[in-house]
Amino acid sequence: MTFRPVKSTSTAQPTMEGAGVHLHRVFGFGDPGESDPFLLLDDFRNDDPRLYRAGFPWHPHRGIETITYVLEGTVEHGDSLGNRGVLGAGSVQWMTAGSGILHQEMPAGNAQGQMHGFQLWANLPSRLKMTAPRYQDIQGSDIPEIIDDDGTRVKIVTGRFWGKSGPVDGIAAEPLYLDISVPPGLRKVLPVDTHANAFAYVFAGSGTFRDASAPLGVRVEKEFQGQELNIRDQSGNRTLVRFDTGDAITVQAGDEGIRFLLIAGRPLQEPVAWHGPIVMNTQDELRQAMRDLNNGTFIRARH
Repeated sequence: MTFRPVKSTSTAQPTMEGAGVHLHRVFGFGDPGESDPFLLLDDFRNDDPRLYRAGFPWHPHRGIETITYVLEGTVEHGDSLGNRGVLGAGSVQWMTAGSGILHQEMPAGNAQGQMHGFQLWANLPSRLKMTAPRYQDIQGSDIPEIIDDDGTRVKIVTGRFWGKSGPVDGIAAEPLYLDISVPPGLRKVLPVDTHANAFAYVFAGSGTFRDASAPLGVRVEKEFQGQELNIRDQSGNRTLVRFDTGDAITVQAGDEGIRFLLIAGRPLQEPVAWHGPIVMNTQDELRQAMRDLNNGTFIRARH
């Protein structure tokens, strides 16, 4: 077993999207090769309805997949193909935009006004850029959760982990998407596909990510040195941890435990032409998408 060292870390940055939704951008609109096949990750946790209720009115997507994971509150969605639905707490929507859709997403908080969740964008390979749009709406009760003997909890959105598979299927990049909670003080080794790009996004608690060569007892605050990362943030962390190559990661939970998304996918290694919510392979394809938007031919697929 080869443990993945920490390659880099960063903190999600506050930004505004849609009609004025305040959120934190974990990564996106930088070098797409850094996280290939993933393009963007947003953390939209917010406890003030004034800062999110305007939502994300009608906007286009083409050439990508958007993955919305709701922890608290609800997200009502609809699109130009007539699809409608509401994502509740614990549920996931995996939307393959393919050849193109126009859709909207309107968040609403829970009884305490909390709207918590994440949206991840995954690129589509060139052969599937213009495929028919597809939705996979998964209720929280349908997402398998494994509770290990030591108390570690793993929710499997997609991919295969510890002998179980997540409910989302037919995804080109064969990704792994896990929500992991490790109890206080516990050290845990988690397998990851050797050929995949992998990252963790820590959103609660504290802990240490290290490789096998890291010296014991060394604790480095909010940075990585000697292939070790110690994350501490009592107010709720928003730290991205990118891993180098290997077939496993090691996490040592802090005194309050640690909770993070672990996401991995095999890189597409294709050129990226990107403008907002449209991601193609060439500038010509991108210009064609903009012409389609302007002349009313953007929507290619119907029921």
